[in-house]
Amino acid sequence: MGGNETWITELTLLGFQVDPTLDYFLFGIFSVFYTFTLLGNGIILVIISVAPRLHTPMYFFLSHLAILDMSYASNNVPKMLSNLVTQKKTISFVPCIMQTFLYLAFAATECLILVAMSYDRFVAICHPLHYTVIMSWRVCTALAAASWGFSLLLDMVHLVLLLRLPFCGPHEINHFFCEILSVLKLACADTMLNQVVIFATCVFILVGPLCLVLVSYTRILMTILRIQSGEGRRKAFSTCSSHLCVVGLFFGSAIVMYMAPKSQNPETQQKILSLFYSLFNPMLNPLIYSLRNAEVKGALQRILWKMRHV
Repeated sequence: MGGNETWITELTLLGFQVDPTLDYFLFGIFSVFYTFTLLGNGIILVIISVAPRLHTPMYFFLSHLAILDMSYASNNVPKMLSNLVTQKKTISFVPCIMQTFLYLAFAATECLILVAMSYDRFVAICHPLHYTVIMSWRVCTALAAASWGFSLLLDMVHLVLLLRLPFCGPHEINHFFCEILSVLKLACADTMLNQVVIFATCVFILVGPLCLVLVSYTRILMTILRIQSGEGRRKAFSTCSSHLCVVGLFFGSAIVMYMAPKSQNPETQQKILSLFYSLFNPMLNPLIYSLRNAEVKGALQRILWKMRHV
C-alpha cells in the first residue's frame, strides 16, 4: 500500500442509473413487491404454525424457505428503496460487508433447503411406506440445521478472503446493494483467489445441488408415471411442478449470474438478475409453492372461519 492511498469508509451505491423522474415510479413498484414478499411469506409461516395438519416435513422445510425469502429481501431491498428517494445514496463500509455476507449466506442456505425439499418429495412419492421412518423429525431438523450451519461456515470463508484485501477505491458500487462481485472491484489488490473461490463455491453450492434435484425429480417422474390413480398422479404432478418452478427460477438466475460468460453489459445483467433474487423469487415462492396448494388453501380457510366466529 502506498502512502498516498486512502481507505474506504463510505461507499456510494449507484443503483439503476435511470432518469430521476423514474426513481419514484420504481420506488412504488418495488415497495409493492416487497410488501407482497413479506405478506405472502408471513402468511405462510402463520398458516404452517397454527394448522396441525401442516406440521409435516414438507411444510417444515417450506417454513424455512419463507424465512429465507423474507430475510433475503429485507437484507437488500430497504436500502435500495431508501436510495431511490434520497440524494445521499451512501452506505458505510462495515454495513456493506455485512450485507454482502448475509446475501451469500441466505442464498447458499436456500440452495440447500431446496435440495432437502426435493429429497422429501422423492421419499414421499417413491418410498411412501417408509416415509415416516426416513423423514423423521430428527432427520428433518438435522437437514435444516446442516443447511444453515454449512452455509454460514462457507460464507465465513468468503468474508475472510474479502477482508484480507485492501480497499482504497473507487468509492462507487455500480449496483443497488453490496453484491460480492461489485465489492471486489473496489479492491486495489489481486482478487484472483476470491474469484476462484466464488466459482468453486458456485460449482459446489449450485451445480451439485441442482444435479441432485434433477436426479430426484427424474426418479419422481418415473414413479408418477406408474401411478394407476389419475387423482394421485395429478396431485403428485401439481406438487412437483410447483417445486420445479421455484428451483428453475432460483438456480437458473444464479448460474447465469455467476457462471455464464459475461455479456456486453455485465453490470446491467447483474442488477436485473439480482432483482430476481431480491424481489421476484421471494414474492413468487409463496404463490407458486404454497398459496395454490389445496392443503394450504384449506388451512387458510379454516383459520379465517375460526376468526370470524370468535
